[in-house]
Formats: sequence, structure tokens, C-alpha cells
Amino acid sequence: MENYIRLVLVGIGGYGNTYLRELYEHSMFDMIQGVVDIYPENSTYYEEIKEHNIPIFSSLETFYEENKADLAIISTPIHFHTKQTICALENGSNVLCEKPMSPVIEDAKRMIQLKEEKNKFVAIGFDWSFSDVIQNLKQDIIAGKFGKAKRMKTLVLWPRNEEYYERASWAGKKYAQDGTPIFDSVANNATSHFLHNMFYVLGNKPEESAPLNKLTAELYCVNDIETFDTCAFKGVTDAGTEIYYFASHAVTEELGPVFEYEFEDARILYKKNESIVVYFNDGTEKIYGEPEQERSYKLFHCIKAVQENKKETLCGPNAALSHVYSINAIHQSVPQAYPFPKEFINYDAANRMTSVEGLNTLLKQCYEQWLLPSETKEASWTRQGSVVSTS
Repeated sequence: MENYIRLVLVGIGGYGNTYLRELYEHSMFDMIQGVVDIYPENSTYYEEIKEHNIPIFSSLETFYEENKADLAIISTPIHFHTKQTICALENGSNVLCEKPMSPVIEDAKRMIQLKEEKNKFVAIGFDWSFSDVIQNLKQDIIAGKFGKAKRMKTLVLWPRNEEYYERASWAGKKYAQDGTPIFDSVANNATSHFLHNMFYVLGNKPEESAPLNKLTAELYCVNDIETFDTCAFKGVTDAGTEIYYFASHAVTEELGPVFEYEFEDARILYKKNESIVVYFNDGTEKIYGEPEQERSYKLFHCIKAVQENKKETLCGPNAALSHVYSINAIHQSVPQAYPFPKEFINYDAANRMTSVEGLNTLLKQCYEQWLLPSETKEASWTRQGSVVSTS
């Protein structure tokens, strides 16, 4: 079959089920040469995998001993991304690796170097970057249709309870037991798509993002984790665009993502489940659509890229590098997240949910006013981190 390619799926529980669902619903299970998982029975599609006689392996190295794949799809925990991407490249596969690329800048650069040496592509699974909506918006930004980018802000309030942090041994951890960096957090996992997107749409090419120049963060935590569940930062790109980002799991109200991107000649606004709309200064508008409806595009983009023998993808490791730099800068700015004051902490035993009183309101105010929590003068407990340069 002309369009047939060979796939290996690494990690079939958790988000790996999403890839399996798309392949199953599009009658593409015959492309799967093998799946890699130490607990394959936890996959929603375990029975279908057995019915199709798809081999199951405990490691990617074992798969490659007797098999080949044109595309390796990696959906494992953060601290396995570097090792497994390198393994796939060394064995001649292109790679679609889930976000984030890596918690370590040096490892991210190793991926970039190796993909060049092997003449293969590596795609990083930031969903929006592969959507037609974001690509059309990015092309118009590159074309200068909105003028120069002045400042951008994003807010994501997603409540998460104890079960969320109990779902995996690495959740909320800084390091794995063997010392491998993880830095799982609200900014490096659940809401990372929307942090990355601000850098990505400002990139000069489809496979590039705008570089981060410097950053100041505020990190807070109410859950029993090593990193943080609440984040606010302001940064500046190399081109001088201000970046504001607010995200929390320690809230009761679900909101977002919402964003506002301010340019010289227009404002770009988005609210989840609605279209991205550009409001030009002359009163005209342009509607781009809802990127959330195009989250599966990355899989089919990468399959097509293999079929067409492409060596670059819309969101490769160079495009994901700004997100890696921002996560590293966040932790340098605030090495240890500050605990919220006990008097503001609420616990819902029925839902096993810990939240902070008034945090929803504070972060929404920060978003509206383009301010960090410490700059609002509304909360005496706030602490601003140091300024970190990434240039």
C-alpha cells in the first residue's frame, strides 16, 4: 500500500490511548508494528491490541532488536523523552514525542543535533502548533498583518485534586529516583500547550519559536508536591515582546485557556470553546476558528511527513526550545515554591480537593491588569523571584 508506514507506540496508557483511539477509528491499526509499555493491560485498547496480534515490548530497545519503524510515537513520562527519542533516532525512526520535549536544555540540544545527523524529523506534540487555526494565524503574524507584537498574556485555571497527583509516581516531582530531571508542574505539563503557543506564534518560521530573553516568576504551592501548582511570570522575548503567563491547579473555578495578544495594529483574543478573533484598530475583524477542535492533527501531520519523506515538521525541537528555556528560567527565578498561607487554604474532603481562597480572583485580576500577584498589592504573602536572563 502506497501510504502504508510502520509505527511503534511507546507508552499506551494515559495520553497514549489518544493515539490508539485515532488509529483505531481510522482503521490504521495495521500500521502498528509494536507497542512498548511495562503495564500494557492498563491501556483502554489492550484487547484491540491483542485482537490485532500487535507485539508488546517492555522496552524500545527490545522492539528494535528485530523490528523497524518509520515513526516512533512517544507518550511516556517526561523523564523518558530524551532517552527514548535518542533511541528511536539511532534506530532510523522519525519521532513524534509528546510535550514537553525535555526538562533539560542540554538534552533538548542533543535531540536537535542527533535529528540533524540522522536526517530524520522530531515533532514535539504541542497540539495547537499542528492545527490549521494556529498555522493560519502564525502565517499572518509572520506576514506582518498585525504590526509588531507588543505584549501577550495567557490565563489557565484548571482545578486538580489529590487523585491527579496520585496518578503517577513522577507527578509533581523534580527528579526521578535515579536523579533524572522531571520538573513536572502546571507549566510543564497540563497547561504547557498555551505557554508554548505564545512563543510559537511569534517564530519566524513554521518550525521556529521566538527566543526568550529574560523572565521573572512567582511560584506557589498548596498540594504536597515538589514543584508548584500555581505559577505567574512575566518575560521578554529577544524582539522585546512582553510575555505574561498565569496558571493554577489550586483553584475552585475552571477557566481557560484564555489569551490576549496585543500588536501595534490589532488585538487577538481567545476563550476556550470559542474562535480566535482578531480585532483590528480600524474596527475590522477576522475569525480564525477554534484550535481545540484540531488537537488530533499532529498525528496525521507526522504520518504524512513520513510519507512525503520530510525532514522538518511544524513543531520540531527548535520550536519547543523556548518552552524548555522558560521552564528552566522559572525554576532559577524561584528555586523553591512558596507555600500559601494556612489561613487561606480550604480542603474539600468529598472531592479530595485543596484550594486557596481568593486565588481565582487574584489571578484573574493579574491577567486583566498585566501584573504579577506581587505587583497588585492585594496579597501580602506574595513573593517575586529574581530576574533570570536566558540570552
